[in-house]
Amino acid sequence: MHITVKEFEKLSTNELFEIYKLRAKVFVVEQNCAYQDIDEKDLKAFHVLMLDNHLLLGYCRIIPPGFAYPEVAIGRVVVDSKSRGNGSGKKLMDYAISKSLELFPNQQLLISAQLYLLKFYTDLGFESEGENYLEDDIPHVQMRYTLNNQ
Repeated sequence: MHITVKEFEKLSTNELFEIYKLRAKVFVVEQNCAYQDIDEKDLKAFHVLMLDNHLLLGYCRIIPPGFAYPEVAIGRVVVDSKSRGNGSGKKLMDYAISKSLELFPNQQLLISAQLYLLKFYTDLGFESEGENYLEDDIPHVQMRYTLNNQ
């Protein structure tokens, strides 16, 4: 298993297809949530791909400051159902946090976390802030990772 990061323009058409297929499989079908997954943020994001022998097991995107929030954002965090429960999600997020801080030093990171994953993100060093809210009919909470959390 290895993890790589690419800007949108550097993704192959096959990689982009696999990203959108995995995101639709989990966010649209598995979570039964009809929403506009593909957006302009994809064009500006750094795409983090967790691969095993060219098979996409997990994905997230790092959004530069000023596009989703004033801070850096990590979003669309997803792990294929066949790869859950073995630490893959933690490896993916550890990499995404490290890469975010490398790309954007001294920045805070924000995520919009599904509420059922609160402990997962807290264990990674994120702290919840504000009230819970519904996003596409799924309970979420905004969470922040600061350099003090390292």
